[in-house]
Amino acid sequence: MFHTADQSRTPDYPALSRQLQSLFEGERDFIANAAQFSAFIYQTLAALNWAGFYLARGEELVLGPFQGKVACVRIPFGRGVCGTTAVKRETVVVDDVHAFPGHIACDAASNSEIVLPVIVNDRLIGVFDIDSPETHRFSAADRDGLEQLLTCFIAATDFPAA
Repeated sequence: MFHTADQSRTPDYPALSRQLQSLFEGERDFIANAAQFSAFIYQTLAALNWAGFYLARGEELVLGPFQGKVACVRIPFGRGVCGTTAVKRETVVVDDVHAFPGHIACDAASNSEIVLPVIVNDRLIGVFDIDSPETHRFSAADRDGLEQLLTCFIAATDFPAA
């Protein structure tokens, strides 16, 4: 099944940002913070069935820390929503993944998706992928709020050298 949080559809992103900063306090390790960030998003946003990282390795994305069902391990740049986000280097919101050309269905329960690029010093580290079993799940407010939370993660984290 999928995760449902007890909260309004659009969470209080400034409050979540403060909670996230507190969670990261004193820890800069990439794997620890990526795992915590995935769990935090999965637990605090309503109607999700997957939240996690795909990390840039050459010209593909490789599965990183996440919450949810098992997932596709490798995604070529340019393929699916995650690969498209890696190439565009901007957040992609898809209201209905079944209408997205080349969508990769790792979980048949997913119906909408938002993918944010993780960029540090102009280098693509990877993408942060969030799936929902509901269509039209992610609003412009979610996009902006999630981008702010991702900025908090980036600021709190030491990233591996290229």
